[in-house]
Amino acid sequence: MEVCRLGGMRAARRAVEKGAPLLDCAPLRIALRRKGMKERIERVMLTKEKASLEISQNLEDRTPYVEKNYDTWLDEWLSFRKMRVKESSYIRYRNMIDNHIRPYLGQCMIREIDTFSMEEYVSLLLKNGRLDRQGGLSVKSISDILTVVKESFRYAGAHGENITCCFEHICVKRKFQDMRVLSRREEGELVAFLLTDTDSYKLGVFLSLYTGIRIGELCALQWKDISLKDKTLRICKTMQRLQKLSPGENERTHIVISEPKSHMAKRLIPLPDFVLEVIEVFAGLPDAYVVAKKGKGYVEPRTMQNRFKQYVNLCGIEDINFHSLRHTFATRCVESGFDIKSLSEILGHSSVKITLDRYVHSSLEQKRVNMEKLKACYPG
Repeated sequence: MEVCRLGGMRAARRAVEKGAPLLDCAPLRIALRRKGMKERIERVMLTKEKASLEISQNLEDRTPYVEKNYDTWLDEWLSFRKMRVKESSYIRYRNMIDNHIRPYLGQCMIREIDTFSMEEYVSLLLKNGRLDRQGGLSVKSISDILTVVKESFRYAGAHGENITCCFEHICVKRKFQDMRVLSRREEGELVAFLLTDTDSYKLGVFLSLYTGIRIGELCALQWKDISLKDKTLRICKTMQRLQKLSPGENERTHIVISEPKSHMAKRLIPLPDFVLEVIEVFAGLPDAYVVAKKGKGYVEPRTMQNRFKQYVNLCGIEDINFHSLRHTFATRCVESGFDIKSLSEILGHSSVKITLDRYVHSSLEQKRVNMEKLKACYPG
């Protein structure tokens, strides 16, 4: 039998016709492989050509780019963010834009708002940014406004706008002020007041002082969130009064009970025995709110804050707000020897750094105790 090992495609075909084994026809195998590869290349080229034609057609059909002022970009950015953030965050963004960004920058083209223009804008907010024009905004407020401006510029840039402002050169130096913390004496006086003729309002203040929960978390707390058996308190929601997205004639705001602001804010807090002894007397139905008033199922944060002001005034304690209870709790925990990681989780912080930077306050008494420890090193 003739075996074809050499020659071209014709010789291979003739050899096969004469009975030569196909596997031994090397030229045929090579030729077939080349033909198959050529066909695949042609198919790929046709596919690429077709895709290129479709892209060209889409580009021709697309509406020509029309330059927009910053006001229009702000509307588009707000719509983009609306479905991606909590209602409270969206309302805060919208208020910042309507009150402090549109009036100054809204009618400008983004390419016209360069670094120098942004520096002048920040200076204006610092000097005369309040709505009543009787002074400037706080550094914290301006930093929040700049965050919204940066994000909206980034959004516009991703959609073809020419960004000329270099935000790396725009900064506002923040001044950190220590939060007011109750002294040991003030804490004792407040607790004595709270444990006299205790009602649900006083119970709420007491609970916040010894768990560090936020006012919105307290107001949303129900008895089903407290386990007297397991000695735990679960934080899984918070309460806020927010502006309505579409306000009616009678009410412009409403109460919203939602999940906490972050994943870490959902937490389980162990309750010490002295706290359980106080709260177990008031234990109610699972769906009842821990802080409640007659005729309504809950007490909103604003009402709770006002009631707290009455209490501290009656106790003769000055310059303190409800959030100071949280800072007082954190400070007492550190003074008692808590490890920072555990404290950070009890407070619901996303990192230990936040706990150390913002919530740990060393009292003069604690500093004095620490200074006395130097005696062990004193050679005299």
